[in-house]
Amino acid sequence: MKAIYRTTGSILAAVLALGMSNAALAQDAGDEESANSAADIVVTARRVEERLQDVPISITVFNQEQLSQRNIAVASDLGTYTPSLSTNTRFGPEKATFAIRGFNQDASTAPTVGVYFADVVGTRAQGGTAGGNTVGAGSFTDLQNVQVLKGPQGTLFGRNTTGGAILLVPKRPTSEFGGYLEGTYGNYDQKRVQGALNIPLAETFKVRFSFDRNERDGYMRNRSGIGPADYNDVNYFYGRLSILGELTPNLENTIVATYSRSKTNGYASHYEFCDPNAASPLVGGSLTRYYTSIAACEQIARQKARGDGPLDVEVSAQTPGINLRMWQVINTTKWDASDTLTVKNTLSYGEYREQSAFQLYSDNFFVPNNATTQFFAGRGGPLPGSRFQYIQLGTQPGYDAASGSTWTEELQLQGRTSDDRLSYVVGGYLEFSRPLGWNQQRTGIYGQCTDPGTLNCTGALPLVPLSASFTAPGVIISESRTRFNFNNHGVFAQATYKFTDQLSLTGGFRYTFDTIDGYSESNRFILATIPGAGTIPVQRVCNDSLSHPTVNLLATPDTSLCGTRIVTKSSKPTWLLGVDFKPNDDILVYAKWSRGYRQGTVNFTNPGIETAGPEKVDTYEVGGKFTFGGAVPGYFNIAAFYNNFTDQQIFGALIAKPTSGLSGGAAIINAGRSLIKGIEVDSGVNLGRILRLSVGYSYLDTEIKELITPTLAANSPFQQIIPRGVVGGELSYSPHHRLTASADLTIPTPDELGKITLGAIFTHTSSQLVDGNNRIPSTSLVNLNATWANIGGTGVDVIGFATNVTNELYRTSSGGGFESSGIGDFMYGPPRMYGVRLRFAFGGG
Repeated sequence: MKAIYRTTGSILAAVLALGMSNAALAQDAGDEESANSAADIVVTARRVEERLQDVPISITVFNQEQLSQRNIAVASDLGTYTPSLSTNTRFGPEKATFAIRGFNQDASTAPTVGVYFADVVGTRAQGGTAGGNTVGAGSFTDLQNVQVLKGPQGTLFGRNTTGGAILLVPKRPTSEFGGYLEGTYGNYDQKRVQGALNIPLAETFKVRFSFDRNERDGYMRNRSGIGPADYNDVNYFYGRLSILGELTPNLENTIVATYSRSKTNGYASHYEFCDPNAASPLVGGSLTRYYTSIAACEQIARQKARGDGPLDVEVSAQTPGINLRMWQVINTTKWDASDTLTVKNTLSYGEYREQSAFQLYSDNFFVPNNATTQFFAGRGGPLPGSRFQYIQLGTQPGYDAASGSTWTEELQLQGRTSDDRLSYVVGGYLEFSRPLGWNQQRTGIYGQCTDPGTLNCTGALPLVPLSASFTAPGVIISESRTRFNFNNHGVFAQATYKFTDQLSLTGGFRYTFDTIDGYSESNRFILATIPGAGTIPVQRVCNDSLSHPTVNLLATPDTSLCGTRIVTKSSKPTWLLGVDFKPNDDILVYAKWSRGYRQGTVNFTNPGIETAGPEKVDTYEVGGKFTFGGAVPGYFNIAAFYNNFTDQQIFGALIAKPTSGLSGGAAIINAGRSLIKGIEVDSGVNLGRILRLSVGYSYLDTEIKELITPTLAANSPFQQIIPRGVVGGELSYSPHHRLTASADLTIPTPDELGKITLGAIFTHTSSQLVDGNNRIPSTSLVNLNATWANIGGTGVDVIGFATNVTNELYRTSSGGGFESSGIGDFMYGPPRMYGVRLRFAFGGG
């Protein structure tokens, strides 16, 4: 760690020396931008550069200054400030999934929101928990902007989605030498250093290097006395190299290489409620649910006795951690073949690797002392007061919990007629995602495990009946062992025809071909602690007990005997039909109908219901974009939408049979139909060069119209599926109201003094369901920032910032395990964070 900071310090010193002579030329990048309206913002929502106000799509755009003001460092941070965008941080912020307009993603499913960096989708991965399919930590440094597109974008973007797309646009190398350095120190011992250096090596050859190193202690305090002192910490390094070669006046090639590494203690959740009346196994109740429910109640009682707050947790994991590594190389070639035709080709390769070890439900459980547990203790079961862990994921040496590589190839022809009446984009997309090895991880269930990855466990609960009068303490070790191949291909075309200078018609079509080829050799051990023999394996069988009911891996330890292969294919058309009317440069009104599609899924953890089919949505949207100038320039954008959502993929909690040897499961089912409707508003005004105000708002109304639960086979290891949500209820992560309001006040000062700006950001999110059954209350957050830019013409900026200044303690998501375990736990967002940044810009910045 110290070596990294020494290296970073050397880089900073070198860049400072190079740039000091150019300090007088430094400019505040936000200065000119703050004086302009949204009419000057350029986006690439339709794969070509256009003014934001000319694009008939509902979009929220953040420039780099706004990202810094909001302290956005990882993708999940966007959800706090973007109307209609929600994040599910069930497994921590860097493994978050996204929802736009109520279109949710669960573990093992394809994203409903595509995350793109430099026009390339995030590297695919599918492990036991959500992860991958997004950008690495630190990717939000040195960007031109971030664009959040709402609604289906399938006709022009690589992978088909139903919810929308998030586009990260990196800064391009320029012809001017320059860069910046920025250091941050904040509470929770935050130390962050980031910067960029732009070097024009020749008139036609330019490079840009940027990096971000960020550390911060966790804000969830661990009160167990075991393992790390805190959770939800930050610890990542990010680097990017961009190379621009202008080979001829009409031909350019850009290479962007990125690397991200994050290594943290992981997330933790706070216990809020339990089931104190769980039925005892002596009267027909579930043995495992009884133990976890009562132990959870005792954990809550300890929290209350200590006076714990929502940011206090009690986790017994000894060596938890989440280690994520991502890298990607993107090559884009652009050839202006003529004045009316541009050929663009984008080729990329990326890899994602994850090693993770954590307790799924952040528990510190002990066998309760009551008549039921004493009954089993008298028959060889665990003694009251013995420790046991509910579900503990371990790292198996030599394997990644999730890993994958992704190749993409996209060819576009961007053209127009000589009279500019017709413009079009035609192309094809190929995506090949392949395993880098086994996705392999061992999970200890109901045991006492120092490390389930190495089978270093002892039995805890009375799982193994050896005779009518003796039950041995046992532990289940589930070994998830899977490989996935994904092929996602498509051909597309979209054209806009101008009947007049004011009236245009847009039509788009795409045909997508998707294949998932999954293979599993997943199996499970049962280890029993037997007096005189120690803890020994007494059973090892296939998890897929339906396909392989008689396999005994203790007798023949060949996991290929559990081999199950599932191949699913789907091909669907999607389309867009829209009309827009632009009576003048300042007004755009539009209406459109689009079809969205998301591929199905394969999840081997649920024998008998491993697959779910594709989902689709028909979206109808009308909107207007209005720009006004004069003494008070600004803009007002509004969109209203109606979505008819069918065959939706919904999470279903699986309740295991007592004799199954499983702890439960998380199925994905095609549950039926929902309606989603709402309104989005984005507006802003500039009062001279002194005050800039902006407001973003979304209203979302979702209703589940139909829930069809699949019928379980008679020999299924599960006895019940509990789908997320109820008919007539709303979808998860779909708050009715989201509001973001910001104000930036520039204090008039002489130019030689610099520029002083004070800013405030207010966000409000109404209450929402987070797992179909748990509702979290509304949240209101306030951020403040103050900037003194270009102090005395030196190119030095000082920025003070504070997020969540009222220190609101707010829930973000839920573990969602009450049905199977009797546990009610919640994840919490960051408390008050504050600090100061020192920034030095030189040359072109």
